[in-house]
Amino acid sequence: MKSAVLVFPGSNCDRDMAVALETVTGKTPHMVWHGDSTLPDGLDIIAIPGGFSYGDYLRSGAMASRANIIDAVVKAANSGVNVLGVCNGFQILTEIGLLPGALMRNENIDFICKDVALSVGQSQSVFTSGYKKDETITIPVAHHDGNYFADDDGLNRLEDNDQIAFRYAKNINGSARNIAGILNAHGNVLGMMPHPERAIDSKHGGADGLRLFESLLS
Repeated sequence: MKSAVLVFPGSNCDRDMAVALETVTGKTPHMVWHGDSTLPDGLDIIAIPGGFSYGDYLRSGAMASRANIIDAVVKAANSGVNVLGVCNGFQILTEIGLLPGALMRNENIDFICKDVALSVGQSQSVFTSGYKKDETITIPVAHHDGNYFADDDGLNRLEDNDQIAFRYAKNINGSARNIAGILNAHGNVLGMMPHPERAIDSKHGGADGLRLFESLLS
């Protein structure tokens, strides 16, 4: 599996993401700078990591959505390449229109950094096939703007199309319908606020995130 990790000024989880991908694939991911205009050929997965791209100026992900590399990412996603956006990456995916909705300031206005329980919403996608539907897993979060919002029609479409990948077992940030991660309609783009790349080794506190990357490999 050939992978790439985008790197923006302010990314702080790009290394974690690269380690997770290399752990599963045995191959070092391509680290792609935001100022590049092309992606490596033959990619199977593009990962957009967490952090604070461009300092989260304007709003989270807004400036990153205008980066040179974004046109290539959108083109790749529309051609079927798998795209994973975690935390700030999820925010960027909504800003560039690859996923619906928006991520707002947490309801309690606090930065949340802790392990949280998630319920697996569906297990049929390339990202979630390693889980069982309705299984409870534990993945860490670290965000200030993770409150997922969409209007009722949009939320109903996500429900009807089985696009809700993960839900918070207990709502921690005000997200509509406890949404922690969603897929696009074709199932090749996943955005989630929790950090699976930080949960790949039981010696570091848990390995429930590892199965997401193993799902991609299988």
